[in-house]
Amino acid sequence: MGSRLELSNAIRALAMDAVQQANSGHPGMPMGMAEIAEVLWNHHLRHNPANPHWFDRDRFVLSNGHGSMLLYALLHLTGYDLPLAEIKRFRQLHSKTPGHPEYGCAPGVETTTGPLGQGLANAVGMALAERILAAEFNRDGLDIVNHYTWVFVGDGCLMEGISHEACSLAGTWGLGKLIAVYDDNGISIDGQVKGWFADDTPKRFEAYGWQVLRAVDGHDFDAVERALTQAKTQSQRPTLICCKTIIGKGAPNKQGGHDCHGAALGDKEIAATRANIGWNHPPFEIPAAVYARWDARARGAAFEREWDQKFTAYEKAHPQLAAEFKRRMTGELPANWRAQREALVTKTNAKAETIATRKASQNAIEALAPALPELVGGSADLTWSNLTMWSGSKVVSRSAGGNYIHFGVREFGMAGIVNGVSLHGGLIPYAGTFLVFSDYARNALRVAALMKIRAIHVFTHDSIGLGEDGPTHQPVEHAAALRVIPNMDVWRPCDTVEAAVAWIAAIERKDGPTSLLLSRQNLPFQTRTAGQIAAIARGGYVLAEAQGKPQCVIIATGSEVQLAIDARKALAEQGIAARVVAMPCTAAFDRQDEAYRASVLPQGVVRVAVEAGTSDFWRKYVGLEGAVVGIDRFGESAPAGELFKYFGFTVDNVVKTVRSVL
Repeated sequence: MGSRLELSNAIRALAMDAVQQANSGHPGMPMGMAEIAEVLWNHHLRHNPANPHWFDRDRFVLSNGHGSMLLYALLHLTGYDLPLAEIKRFRQLHSKTPGHPEYGCAPGVETTTGPLGQGLANAVGMALAERILAAEFNRDGLDIVNHYTWVFVGDGCLMEGISHEACSLAGTWGLGKLIAVYDDNGISIDGQVKGWFADDTPKRFEAYGWQVLRAVDGHDFDAVERALTQAKTQSQRPTLICCKTIIGKGAPNKQGGHDCHGAALGDKEIAATRANIGWNHPPFEIPAAVYARWDARARGAAFEREWDQKFTAYEKAHPQLAAEFKRRMTGELPANWRAQREALVTKTNAKAETIATRKASQNAIEALAPALPELVGGSADLTWSNLTMWSGSKVVSRSAGGNYIHFGVREFGMAGIVNGVSLHGGLIPYAGTFLVFSDYARNALRVAALMKIRAIHVFTHDSIGLGEDGPTHQPVEHAAALRVIPNMDVWRPCDTVEAAVAWIAAIERKDGPTSLLLSRQNLPFQTRTAGQIAAIARGGYVLAEAQGKPQCVIIATGSEVQLAIDARKALAEQGIAARVVAMPCTAAFDRQDEAYRASVLPQGVVRVAVEAGTSDFWRKYVGLEGAVVGIDRFGESAPAGELFKYFGFTVDNVVKTVRSVL
């Protein structure tokens, strides 16, 4: 039988061998956290390798994702469907073991990590989701939602600002089932961190309201065991376990220094490491006794059987709640969803309101949320500007669950937490801020798109229409910046009906995030046929046909659609037939078949795009022979009406631009 030290050395061996074979990677962290990982995964983590999606499993997040071989080694050793062949293909094309953990590649990887600190924010979101769902579904003696979220973090994670944003909130919310293990090895790629990271980390987290367990020897199995056990006794506060470790532990000539952080050890050092730790086995060879001690499949099956028995009793006692729980866990929308969404569109179209699209967005939430108890939203201290709250909103707090989150001024942390909520399952999260502040959240938006998860972002004050707040708050390049993120759907609706359709599309989309760009100012209602309403979901459609064969196509979004309509009329008076195409979502339009796209944007007809943002993006639709009425500079501080005139968003200028390309 393998000893605990042999079990941890198996992690070291797999990590250094995989990195060496790839000649790329980070062996130091897996080697330094091997003992901590052994204690957690063999003695505390509730999971089932045979069913990685078992709902009430503990979540494990490797926030210091550069040390991905730690996670891959653990998944392989404990019995997940991650064979040794994939370990040998570490960092190779189309392997299940990419350089940083990627959600959806290997079973058991709960989130994509690598951009440091984001995994920690994801973990906060997962713990928050557990809290919200537990408050909603658990009943006396039948706690069907009851699991921990564990997260490993390093110095780099804690240097990143997102760690402050997320951990401050975790402390405020009192997320007692969130346990973070800090790999305090004092080393980053550039060397010893004391020259640039001199924070008193324990005091910092105590100030957040966390329980902090200081100076734990990360290589002492018993000390780590005591710390993890103590952490689980604290139900009112999250816990940070500060573990002192030696990076590259076991490598006699490189441990404790930055040389083992982000590079293969080399054949000579690996041979020396094998001798030093007593690992007398060839590369990628694990003794059967070690495999047997690591195998968690029987234990995992027992965990799940225990839960299944509890859920059977729950079903008998609370059949309606149980049915709702099962629906939520599968991610299916309610049976009456189609009727709800159709009613929203029909009612919205009938009311024909001229209002801001941020208000239209709130109306959509108000209509859809009662049918979607899984909808959980919030705002980064802009609730009354983003209009993200509805009449049934219940604020999440330290003492209660709910469906509305006050994130405070924490855009990046908010987006990272939202990703964690989405990944956890059972909830559909949305979050609000001004569009200009999407910059703060951008990397979390990008990672959401990479993971192909459902996360909805409500970005209001979408243009120079913001007015007097000036160029610091006026998004110019932001719509284009979001649109070029692969797998990000960006909707910029022109009125209430397009806003309703955008919300429906965002909720129904399961394979990626959605950004809703919404106006501060009122936008006029556009009259449509039933066919045009149906076509909105296709991302682009003919809103107003030319009088006769079109000589040009004017493409517009959001607040500029009415401008395009007015320009079409003025052009008609000059004998120029113009078609107006509303394109609320370019990504959705690009997914349509070629025949549909050609029917909307016919070949050989000159095109002009109109949008109060940077112009370059629209060249993909108008070509070099067309033109764009846009803004390729920063804004000014003035009333919105004055700004639109100043920057050329007038009927006269659109007409002039069209005539210039005919």
